[in-house]
Amino acid sequence: MKIKGYMKVLSALAISSILLAACSDDTEKSSTKEKKGKAVEQVDASKFPTKTTNQAEPIKGGHLTYGLVSDTPFEGILNKVFYQGDPDNQVISFFDEDLLDTDENYVFTNDGAASYEISDDHKTVTLTIKDNVNWQDGKPVTGADLEYAYLVMGSKDYKGVRYDEQMALIEGMEEYHAGKADSISGIKVDGKKIIFTFKKGNPSVTTGLWTYPLHKEYLKDVPIADLESSDKIRKNPIGFGPFKVKKIVQGEAVEFEANKDYYRGAPKLDSVTLKVVNPSVVVKSLENGDLDVAKVLAEQYDQAKELDNVELLGKVELAYSYIGFNFGQYDKEKEENVMDENPKFKDKRLRQAMAYAINNEEVGEKMFKGLRFPANSVITPNFKYNNKDLKAYEYNPEKAKKLLDEAGFVDTNNDGIREDADGKKFKINFASMSGSDVSEPLARYYIQQWEQVGIDVELLDGRLHEFNSFYDLLKKDNDDVDMYQAAWGVASDPDPSGLWSRSAEFNYTRWVNDKNDELLAKGISEEAFDDQFRIDTYNEWQELIHDEVPVIPTLFRYELAGVNDRVTGYDFLAGRQYQWHNVGVTK
Repeated sequence: MKIKGYMKVLSALAISSILLAACSDDTEKSSTKEKKGKAVEQVDASKFPTKTTNQAEPIKGGHLTYGLVSDTPFEGILNKVFYQGDPDNQVISFFDEDLLDTDENYVFTNDGAASYEISDDHKTVTLTIKDNVNWQDGKPVTGADLEYAYLVMGSKDYKGVRYDEQMALIEGMEEYHAGKADSISGIKVDGKKIIFTFKKGNPSVTTGLWTYPLHKEYLKDVPIADLESSDKIRKNPIGFGPFKVKKIVQGEAVEFEANKDYYRGAPKLDSVTLKVVNPSVVVKSLENGDLDVAKVLAEQYDQAKELDNVELLGKVELAYSYIGFNFGQYDKEKEENVMDENPKFKDKRLRQAMAYAINNEEVGEKMFKGLRFPANSVITPNFKYNNKDLKAYEYNPEKAKKLLDEAGFVDTNNDGIREDADGKKFKINFASMSGSDVSEPLARYYIQQWEQVGIDVELLDGRLHEFNSFYDLLKKDNDDVDMYQAAWGVASDPDPSGLWSRSAEFNYTRWVNDKNDELLAKGISEEAFDDQFRIDTYNEWQELIHDEVPVIPTLFRYELAGVNDRVTGYDFLAGRQYQWHNVGVTK
């Protein structure tokens, strides 16, 4: 299943499927685990290397081919202020980046395009952009460019999803957003310097402050309402990253050329070709040398590990798969999620029963070679904030049946399918997306397990939906979708409000809850600068989600990349950016 990515604003919205977990640099090994009397081959994923072992000097004039693994075209919204899907983010990572880098704990450093300082009262953040940081048209990147990003996202004409209560913490942002001011009083610019003043201290400014600028001089003539659809975003994007966009075949391929004036130093490659590659042919394309770098799906591991010319790298991904329930709609006028008065899934015992009815341990072991494992939470295990004491919903069909009985979902006509608490026919439309050979068997497997406890679940339209059309159903709150299966690539900031707050457009379940509001606010309060306070707050929040089950977290995952052995300098744990300027080829 492909991942939907999201960008952080302060803490609410950062990148798609980025970084890491502590993986050793040893070669991978496999072991055999006995399960229910049957041998199931398991992968010891902790043994995957995370960097290419080729240490030779790269050749001059090198070219690399990158496979964007997808069964559908990339959408082509090539700017982080506007994009939503991970395929677009993979394109963006070659030619543009954020101003601040992060360390292995996802905390900002001063090693990137800018340095930063935070005042003693935690209310003021000052970024200073380095002198040699320029846009690819030669213009300097300035504080005004970062301010412009905030002016765009805070505008009523902005059609994206990245304005939320986190943005409103900046002094004057609410007034600007409401159209009562022409500027944001809490943002001051002085050449290469930009100063943010917040209403209160927020611990997420060290991990999730929005630092992605927009080229103001290049974009200012385009009305904000038209930016997302403009040629300057979709066909001729300009960044300040290691490569320049030379040519785009919309949705299919991108040709990049080296940005010789890149502030970290000229790239070791002269050019890169990115092309969309169907998951079914990735391994063969790596074997033939048609691709130098490409993600390898877990279900392709057995074939990929046999390739003589390819090195497999791996890491725990900042991502989780989940099953979401439909509770309502997003009210664009109010800019908040609104639950239906009588949602189909109002009884949490029904939602809990559906969680107990599915066997995610078996899914991870048999469908994904052990490269996915049951998720206990919607905060990934990469973070110390993951509540390790919280157990994932275990497969327990008898408990599921008992909960359904208690909730009044009983089979009144002895056909094996339960009616609802009012004795009426109860059917659930389940939406799921395409993406790999496992996608449909997985959806069918879950449907079968729900049927075994008496719940009638049908695949929406009788088929899987491709990535873009699937998320279009969710964004438009299509009434035909009762429940859906999806995945999030989460941000380097642990604050989950970008997906879970009352105002978050990415909150596709449209679930709202007063206790949820309270705990999310506590997690970014001044008290949360005390790390134990923040851990305790997020532990309580995860217990709330586990009990209320607005979504069923299903699987955490290991991410694999197949890299041709001629490639040097590729680091799967490179940080917030892939740092493509370090990558070269040796033959």
